[in-house]
Amino acid sequence: MSQPYTPTPRTRLVREADRAVYDREAAYRILDEGFLCHVGFVTDGQPFVIPTSYGRKDASLFIHGSAASRMLRTVKESVPVCITVTLLDGLVLARSIFNHSMNYRSVVVLGKATLVDDPAEKLEALRLLSEHIIPGRWADSRQPNERELKATSVLRVPIEEFSAKVRKGPVVDDEEDYSFPTWAGLVPLEMVAGEPIADARLDPKREVPSYAKHYKRKG
Repeated sequence: MSQPYTPTPRTRLVREADRAVYDREAAYRILDEGFLCHVGFVTDGQPFVIPTSYGRKDASLFIHGSAASRMLRTVKESVPVCITVTLLDGLVLARSIFNHSMNYRSVVVLGKATLVDDPAEKLEALRLLSEHIIPGRWADSRQPNERELKATSVLRVPIEEFSAKVRKGPVVDDEEDYSFPTWAGLVPLEMVAGEPIADARLDPKREVPSYAKHYKRKG
């Protein structure tokens, strides 16, 4: 069900506002299809943007990493963060170089991260992260031990202040350029999983699990 959202002054799109999507379910679909985000934050006056994996549950994003990392040490202090996720769907080749573009879907989330302290909730968040990337793998793997859990931080970011932006469709050229003698059109792009490659030390009798053999990105 569509859940319209009223953007804030910080998330309302100004440039190419027709590409804005202010709908929570549409934003969730983009977030659920991706699994790599970029986390932007400022520490000691220096901006940083760090790529990391994420998971979503309801209106919360979860990110994790080494408790000693700059990103985790900084953002767990509830400093403002900007999380972006982008899915690239195609290259748009126009007749004019100025009108070349890309088809994409993106989400920007603004907020403050909080540390997940409860051990059970932390473990569940890690399971959520794993299942978001490759469903079925968590139950098939060794679970985190106490040392690993202690060395890992999990942060929650509420999906409250956000915006989505989508560009889809054909080439849009200036009318006078449609007669220019060059090819124009779309080059679709998609992420496709290759054939799984077994680890060199794997028991040769061990079959490839279906979640790896038939892996497919959500969406």
